[in-house]
Amino acid sequence: MKTHKIGYFTLSIVSMVLAPSFAMASTSSTTANLQKAKLPDMIQNSVGMVNMDHSSMDMSGMDHSSMDMSGMDHSSMDMSGMDHSSMDMSGMDHSSMDMSGMNHSSMDMSDMDMADMDMSDMDHSSMDMSDMDHSSMDMSGMDHSSMDMSGMQGGKPPKSARSPDYSNGIDYGKFGKPMMMGDMPTWGVSVSDLGYNFDEDNINFETTAWYGTDEKRLVFESEGSAQTKDDKVIDSLSSLSYWKPLDIFWNGRLGVAYDTAMDDVAVMAGIEGTAPYFIETSANAYLYTNGQLRLNAGAEYEWRLSQHWVVIPEVEVTAFSKDDEAQHIKKGFNELETKVRLTYETLNRQVAPYLGVSYETALGANRGQHRAQGKSVDSSSVIAGLSFWF
Repeated sequence: MKTHKIGYFTLSIVSMVLAPSFAMASTSSTTANLQKAKLPDMIQNSVGMVNMDHSSMDMSGMDHSSMDMSGMDHSSMDMSGMDHSSMDMSGMDHSSMDMSGMNHSSMDMSDMDMADMDMSDMDHSSMDMSDMDHSSMDMSGMDHSSMDMSGMQGGKPPKSARSPDYSNGIDYGKFGKPMMMGDMPTWGVSVSDLGYNFDEDNINFETTAWYGTDEKRLVFESEGSAQTKDDKVIDSLSSLSYWKPLDIFWNGRLGVAYDTAMDDVAVMAGIEGTAPYFIETSANAYLYTNGQLRLNAGAEYEWRLSQHWVVIPEVEVTAFSKDDEAQHIKKGFNELETKVRLTYETLNRQVAPYLGVSYETALGANRGQHRAQGKSVDSSSVIAGLSFWF
């Protein structure tokens, strides 16, 4: 029994002496083999470091510059908890990095200070950002004041890029330059009164014809009466004038006129337009060669009863600047004429027969002259006629 105990004791001592020697030899052999091996050739997925905790490992002194990690697969690595704020990536080359599949929608860059970032040398021309979702990016705190965007596309466009007539430099072709409707010269004829006065047995007329555009026109106007018995005298005042808008509701006229009753020509100037409450007004002044100044002022209103029935009251007053015994004219207001007509518009409202009454009276000193000549001071009559335009 003692013999066996001595043998076991002797073997234990021998193993304690020889074990360090074998361990050192084994370590040397293993170190040599690891130095010969290359990390990229190792299959990382088979290395059992999944459950290892590296958080307490200090790798600040390690030099990774010579490590070749091109074959490593980082797709399954979770770096969401890593703090990259202190990482210096100024020397890194990102030009070959493909970030087309990256999702930046959840990145919070509101606290980032980009004021000192120099991006003047960056080339963004090859970056495809068509699939990027920027809707959730909060850039309200970003300061763009120091960003230099002078190199971005822009500058002065060529002369043919946009022309005043919106042709964009394209030729009009064989049809020539198009014309706007407002610039096309047109014409029109309006006979506002062509009727019979039963009391005085004469025909009254008032007509206007024009040619031009909305900005300028040549206007011919004539109004008066023609007797149907005895010598059939025609008393009329006709004018040819240049018409031009003065304001939104008012137009001006300047031209020449001829008065058959006075057998004299005159220079005329006038204004016409729409007064408040849609009252059509006109005022014309005529300066004759003998120095006589005549003023005609009138107003009319269309009181529409329905789509076709219209009541038109109108009033006109005449005044002269001086007496003229040969023409039986007294200075001041001479005559007042009023009419009320009931019209029915038909044929697209271009033809309107009417029936109404008229009233005329002498004014001022002209009333006494009418009595001296045996003429009635006041007169009224039933009138009937037609108005039309085309």
